[in-house]
Amino acid sequence: MSNASQSQTTTTTGRGLLERAILSTLTTVPCCVFLLINVIMLFTLRSKPVFRETSRYILLYNLLFADTLQMAQGQLMYILAFCRLRLTYPVCGFLVMLANVITKISPLTLVVMSLERYVAVCYPLRHATIITTRNTGVAIGVIWTFCSLNVFIQVLLLLEFPFEELESLQIEGPCSDVAMLLGPMSDHYDKAYACFLFISAGVTITCSYIGVMIAARSASTDKASAEKARNTLLLHLVQLGLSLSSTIANPLLVAVSKVLDRIMTVRIQIVLYVCIILLPRCLSALIYGIRDQTIRPILVYHLCCRLKLRAKAEVSP
Repeated sequence: MSNASQSQTTTTTGRGLLERAILSTLTTVPCCVFLLINVIMLFTLRSKPVFRETSRYILLYNLLFADTLQMAQGQLMYILAFCRLRLTYPVCGFLVMLANVITKISPLTLVVMSLERYVAVCYPLRHATIITTRNTGVAIGVIWTFCSLNVFIQVLLLLEFPFEELESLQIEGPCSDVAMLLGPMSDHYDKAYACFLFISAGVTITCSYIGVMIAARSASTDKASAEKARNTLLLHLVQLGLSLSSTIANPLLVAVSKVLDRIMTVRIQIVLYVCIILLPRCLSALIYGIRDQTIRPILVYHLCCRLKLRAKAEVSP
């Protein structure tokens, strides 16, 4: 009986390790592919003067840069959780605060990109004087400063927690933003900030869309430009919705963990990670790379060059 029980335990452990290895591969491989696409897209946006001197491409670069950082940081957090490494509160806090900064960059950048399209359609004669490279740089600086200020406030709220009363500074479970919500004030502030951010961004993009729709009916407005701007703003709304969905992943996972067992919870966590966090981070590069007539040929050229170089490296001894 003892040998049978031990054999069953060994088999179950082996299956668990095999399943973890398969699931880890299914997440790591797509992440590496998406990171490669994003990095090539970032390189493409710095390869020509037209990209470096045009406001909408500068904003797109900032959006892709934040998405790429978030993708890499999310994969790092996933690997740490997969390896069951217990981090200390300072290390986990640094990773979580970094994630909070870059996560909030995307919706704010989408707001500025929507306003840029609104000005381009509704005020075409003033677009060149309002949307300049300098003003775009200032807007990006304000975005990063605003998000960093939010993290600074979160750090101040964390200082109220009595860390000296803990027996150890190591976190019991995996490192996540939920693990760093150590007090009710931190939890309430995080929810209030997220609601304010996404409601404000949604209202701004929606108003820009309505303004473009009204301007499209005017006889003096370029119909083709207005139609393209309208589709772009719809795309921004979809991207904002995907960014919002990533903020509900952890609360949804906490609710699921109270109903299902640990194995099913881990499986659902991986599905949520791929569909809600990983995939949306790559959509910007794919969508803009395909839609934009200026970016597409250069992006395809760089992608093909990378594939050819990799193929030659594999063939050569």
